[in-house]
Amino acid sequence: MNCSISGEVPEEPVVSKSSGLLFEKRLIERHISDYGKCPITGEPLTMDDIVPVKTGKIVKPRPVQAASIPGMLGMFQIEWDGLMLSNFALEQQLHTARQELSHALYQHDAACRVIARLKKERDEARALLAQAERQIPMSVVAPNAVTDAALTNGKRAADNDELDPNGKRIRPGISSSIISELTDCNTVLSQQRKKRQIPSTLAPVDAVERYTQLTVNPLHRTNKPGILSLDILYSKKFKSEIFFYFQNISGSKPLESSYFDMGSGPYHVSYLASYVDIIATAGADSNAVVFDRPSGQVVSTLSGHSKKVTSVNFAAEGELVVTGSADKTVRVWRGSEDGTYECRHVLKDHTAEVQAVTVHATNNYFVTASLDNTWCFYELASGLCLTQVEDTSGSSEGYTSAAFHPDGLILGTGTSGALVKIWDVKSQANVARFDGHIGAVTAISFSENGYFLATAAQDGVKLWDLRRLKNFRTFSPYDENTPTQSVEFDHSGSYLALGGSDTRVYQVANVKSEWNCIKTFPDLSGTGKATCIKFGPDAKYIAVGSMDRNLRIFGLPEDAGASES
Repeated sequence: MNCSISGEVPEEPVVSKSSGLLFEKRLIERHISDYGKCPITGEPLTMDDIVPVKTGKIVKPRPVQAASIPGMLGMFQIEWDGLMLSNFALEQQLHTARQELSHALYQHDAACRVIARLKKERDEARALLAQAERQIPMSVVAPNAVTDAALTNGKRAADNDELDPNGKRIRPGISSSIISELTDCNTVLSQQRKKRQIPSTLAPVDAVERYTQLTVNPLHRTNKPGILSLDILYSKKFKSEIFFYFQNISGSKPLESSYFDMGSGPYHVSYLASYVDIIATAGADSNAVVFDRPSGQVVSTLSGHSKKVTSVNFAAEGELVVTGSADKTVRVWRGSEDGTYECRHVLKDHTAEVQAVTVHATNNYFVTASLDNTWCFYELASGLCLTQVEDTSGSSEGYTSAAFHPDGLILGTGTSGALVKIWDVKSQANVARFDGHIGAVTAISFSENGYFLATAAQDGVKLWDLRRLKNFRTFSPYDENTPTQSVEFDHSGSYLALGGSDTRVYQVANVKSEWNCIKTFPDLSGTGKATCIKFGPDAKYIAVGSMDRNLRIFGLPEDAGASES
């Protein structure tokens, strides 16, 4: 007799009173509780209609396989095989669990070491900063009345300075100790430059010739588009990134590595170094933006100016950002551990638009140039204006650009009246003037070799030999109605880029040789204005800002760069 539902011999047989059908008790109970009717006839059925069937207590016969020794051996073999397979699976799971546990332990240990090192570096930097702030001479602070009462929310007010009989603010001037600091910096950098060679990692000419647009990054608002200035911070400081993986040592070696023996074979923990590569842009929307180029993410937006930001510069290894604006103010921003920047100083020493900001090589001072026909020399840590220089020749032309010489004792400024002025920073004396441009001088760039100066204006770019104080070459890439907006040497002094209605890159030569244009990037913004240009580290990429709010990066794709190296 078989169950009417399962078709098998029931272990607890029951029979229906109404239909006489045989069922397995547990199956018919479940069916009745779910449906309340007979599964075969469909008639209503309850548990009261079910009658158990009583059977004799007979021992269940052995299966045929267990009736002989060969059959029993076969059954034992099947059971043994199943046991071995189960044991093998358990060993695999145990091995995987051990690997994962070891991985987690080494990852935790390495992360703790990295965190400890970063904390140590942070504490050392804080200690150095505190020591530097304690060493600020009181003779510098006192004449400007920079007291606690003049500091509000970390912002220095410049309205309480003492005035001389002519109504001008009294400045402490550049002290002899600062002059000694500038001179020592000049001596060191000059000696280093004489010994410096072109780095082997510099992008070769044939690579620059193949540069294409890699990314387009919209960083500023659309209602007031335009990037007016940019600066690049590239440092060999480690970012807080670390990668861990385990493999046999037969694989390729990483940049920095440590090896561990875990009993079952060597495994590999890899620390991959990455370098800081951050770009700051100054926008017509009154904001400055700090942008992490490798990740393509905006790190921080610096809001506070009321008009367009005309100039931006990193200082102190990226700990500070200095911005100048058409609202006549200069702001110093300090970075925090979470990547954001907070305004530390608001400097109100100019009476017209601030057109340029340039940071000294010591990272302790910076200069601002304004349309009010003055430039100011500031101490970076305190935001104190040490001197404000006005041209005594009677010229009323405002400054439209400014840049420090790489060695720091010379300052170059461009005016709205097409003049280029060279200043001795120690004496604040105008030691040379270059004329010949048409229109305002929009950009100035000193070459790292120390004796080439490039200036841009309405009529193009002029190259000046600072040893002979004369112009030796002029580029006129555009028509008379299209000004050259920007010009920039790369850090090695091997390339020169200029921007206007397009962007062009020249290979730097000597005074007598031809400077060849090796690459031209068309105007992809559609505005006809490449307003600012900077070379990345080793000229591996070129960053271009334009009036469509986009920051464009030109270079070789990563796969092409990897294949070359």
